[in-house]
Amino acid sequence: MRTSDSRADPRRDDEDGVVVVDQSVGDPTVGTPAEATTAPVPRSRIIFASLIGTTIEFYDFYIFATAAVSVFPLLFFAGGDSGTALLASMATFGTAFIARPLGSVIFGHYGDRLGRKVTLVGALLTMGIATFLIGLLPTIHQIGLWAPAMLTIMRFFQGIGLGGEWSGAALLAAETAKPGKRAFAAMWPQLGAPFGFILANGVFLLLTTWFAYDSTAAELSDPFLVWGWRIPFLLSIVMVGVGLYVRLRIEETPVFAKAVAQNERVKAPVSEVFRKNWWEIILGTFIMLATYGLFYLMTTWILSFAIGGEATGGLGYGYRSFLILQVIAILLFAAFIPIAGYLADRFGRRRMLITTTAGIILFGLSFGWWLSPEAMGTGDGLDVVRMLGFLCVGMALMGLTFGPMSAVLPELFPTHTRYTGSGVAYNFSAILGAALTPFVAVWLVQHFSVAWVGYYLVGLSVLTIISLILSPETSKKSLYTDGVHHH
Repeated sequence: MRTSDSRADPRRDDEDGVVVVDQSVGDPTVGTPAEATTAPVPRSRIIFASLIGTTIEFYDFYIFATAAVSVFPLLFFAGGDSGTALLASMATFGTAFIARPLGSVIFGHYGDRLGRKVTLVGALLTMGIATFLIGLLPTIHQIGLWAPAMLTIMRFFQGIGLGGEWSGAALLAAETAKPGKRAFAAMWPQLGAPFGFILANGVFLLLTTWFAYDSTAAELSDPFLVWGWRIPFLLSIVMVGVGLYVRLRIEETPVFAKAVAQNERVKAPVSEVFRKNWWEIILGTFIMLATYGLFYLMTTWILSFAIGGEATGGLGYGYRSFLILQVIAILLFAAFIPIAGYLADRFGRRRMLITTTAGIILFGLSFGWWLSPEAMGTGDGLDVVRMLGFLCVGMALMGLTFGPMSAVLPELFPTHTRYTGSGVAYNFSAILGAALTPFVAVWLVQHFSVAWVGYYLVGLSVLTIISLILSPETSKKSLYTDGVHHH
């Protein structure tokens, strides 16, 4: 049964910011059917439920990344030379990228079959329990090769959880938004990236200071290596508890509730989305490419370049001093995400993102000017203002390009395969734009110069602009799509 009455928007914000669903309306642009019983849900609860998971996701990602550089080579991959141990540790870090598309397929299937709410709880638990267990693992010095094997398995499960988390959080925020305000409403999960970064690096800064830990002269008997490194991983269970409490108190999104009532779910969302929406998956993957490339250059690679030895082409700057500069710049990343959501609603997704990506191309062309050791200086002689300027420009652009993605990718797909489609595109892009980028950048600096890292970013950005030109403008598109008739 479908009602055709299309009166005023059935979801309106009352004075307390509560999303109220008028059950008498079945307007397909926002649709909740009369059959669905959705209690009023405070908008703040929806925002928090979508934000908490992505914050934990990025917190987990950064504590693992930091530990993969400074702790795991000593405790889980010891035995060979330090270079081999670091490579083995980074390879373990990379297993999450292999697991993420698998996670998006598994959780996407259940997200499109059972609903957004229940799947988000599953993704959060998978990710959180794996992170907590890493904090309990015995080391290679205690149980031999079982230790790195178990660490790799836990990292794989972290990746599975990550794969299902983002698209669910994006859908929760986007599918409950008011028409015309979707990009701004959907930007909340995107804030998890800067929040998680500040939280993780803040915890590590506090701990390394508290334990007076010096990574350049580390002893295995050092209290930080004995037990201190475990604290950030064990702490994540507290955030998971909070996230779980909030997520269990939200309702299913009105868009998905309508699809259920109209009996429009499909048995195999994965095969359906690859059969009918393969073009949208390709577009979504390449639309995110410049974003991912920029993000990993501005966080992972720039850290290794700035603190790396001058003999290997690095700048030889202190780790803690550089981290403070990064945290300052990350605040700009956070500030520009809501600005991006507003602009994407005001001017449309394509125009806003094409302009931003053109800005990223100009930024990429300027890497040599910003970062060449002759201009930047090295060691204690590093030009701090210049480095902070570089980080701030990159992070402001990052906020502008990342902010609208939680609206853009879901809008490419129909309701009944949206969780799967947006998740697969997001995580395929992670492999192309993120997994390879830090390694390629290090290789380019060693064999050519730092300017070539910028040219690599330009290459990724050109592919993104082509995808944006080929993609439809989706800002006015209804998020409720009739699955039966969609091709």
